[in-house]
Amino acid sequence: MAPLKDETDGDLLHSPDGRRSPYCQQPMDSDLSVHDRLVLYLKAAGVSFRQLHHEPTPTSADAARVRGEPIGSGAKALLLKTDDRYQLFVLPGDRRLDSASVKKQLGVGRLRFASREELFALTGLVSGAVPPFGQPILPYELTADVTIGQLHPTVAFNAGSLTDSIIMSAADWDRVAKPARLPIIEQGPRTPLASSIE
Repeated sequence: MAPLKDETDGDLLHSPDGRRSPYCQQPMDSDLSVHDRLVLYLKAAGVSFRQLHHEPTPTSADAARVRGEPIGSGAKALLLKTDDRYQLFVLPGDRRLDSASVKKQLGVGRLRFASREELFALTGLVSGAVPPFGQPILPYELTADVTIGQLHPTVAFNAGSLTDSIIMSAADWDRVAKPARLPIIEQGPRTPLASSIE
């Protein structure tokens, strides 16, 4: 199998001298899954949360349906490449990212979604399974839209798999995830989206 390549034709896993590439920002060195690290982190933080095991939920609408929660309470986490580094962005499940606004606010020239291959190489996760947490769960800066937690008192998200969700207080999520806050969603009416959670 050929090494995973990014848009610059660089090997994502190794630098030319064979060392670990900065593109391969692996989650914390641990034998635990992202889901298990997240659950332990939330328990250690002393926050209340509810876990759900359910059918696979590849879209925000599917996730809201099986959770019994409003689609807007979904905290959709997206891994994006901003110029030469990856960052996590979180937006409500019923909204789309405003890429032009993100580029302008961050002062970056290039912005794109991580490919499915990059996402898996960098996190060990599939599209739609990324939880809305940076350090210490995933090694990326975390930016959330300013509306997360304003319209709904809870946040709900896939927790490292398409079949495991966590629902918790939006205030507790904000306290333990510690995201930077920016207005990053497209303006307009809220509509149920059938697009991928990623």
